Amino acid sequence: MQAKKTWRELSPAQRGAVVAVGCVQLGLAAAAWRDLARRPAGEIRGAKALWVAVIAVNFVGPIAYFRWGRKPGKATSAQ
Repeated sequence: MQAKKTWRELSPAQRGAVVAVGCVQLGLAAAAWRDLARRPAGEIRGAKALWVAVIAVNFVGPIAYFRWGRKPGKATSAQ
């Protein structure tokens, strides 16, 4: 098994990839938390507190929330 590399040992391309993936993860989580905060509890499957914790799980959490956490129905209008 290969030893872990430190940040300084990564090439500029690898550093850029890590930063890009991190930004995508943060963007997904922020969008999911914002949607969860603005959506009424009646439009959520399960408890909101549970989804807050699930969303914190890298990539899987926000995607799971968007896929299974919201009940199907009318699209909410942006106000």
